[in-house]
Amino acid sequence: MNFYYWLGYHLSRLLTQVFFGFRIIHRERVIQAGPVILAMNHQSFFDPPLAGNACDRPIFFLAKKSLMNVPVLGWLLPKLNVIPVNLEGGDRSALKALIRILSAGDCALVFPEGSRTPDGNLQPAAAGLGLLIAKTRAPVVPMRIFGAFDAWPIHGKIHLGRKITIVVGEPIYFSDADLGTGGRDLYARLSQRVMDAIAALQLPEEDLRRQDRHR
Repeated sequence: MNFYYWLGYHLSRLLTQVFFGFRIIHRERVIQAGPVILAMNHQSFFDPPLAGNACDRPIFFLAKKSLMNVPVLGWLLPKLNVIPVNLEGGDRSALKALIRILSAGDCALVFPEGSRTPDGNLQPAAAGLGLLIAKTRAPVVPMRIFGAFDAWPIHGKIHLGRKITIVVGEPIYFSDADLGTGGRDLYARLSQRVMDAIAALQLPEEDLRRQDRHR
């Protein structure tokens, strides 16, 4: 973990705990060694650093290539393990980079929906995650973030005081039987299996009341 990643890791957790009451439920379910895909719904720009706080080691994640042209960000993002991706069509180089990362035994964060939600609701899963699973056989830890859309909606302003929580699900392991059937819809089916696991994650009752009080 380089200095910039270490600083971002601790600052993001500290600031979001102070201003958004950030917490992670069932952090113990995250696989902390070997190749693993963290798969989470995508609500805001807060998501990557907060997902990273579920891991004891650095994670790698994708971000749109145009951010690399922004002063300071273009210099900083690579130090935070960001992999630039071209959102205009499929970017095979980004996928190959994720495969290399997982093959090296590292951790990658993937958003199955592909982009931030426009309305706070879960979106359909894209096939990219399924392709990554099929190529690497890496286990997947489903995670669901709550409250980040209320705190920082797409095209909106940051709202302090909204509560953000991540709920971690049980890891999903894929067998030969899961992948052996093949077929044109294999990648879509694998992605949807993970998205269904994300959708099944819910806040405990006390956290639901906590979220409602701060809306």
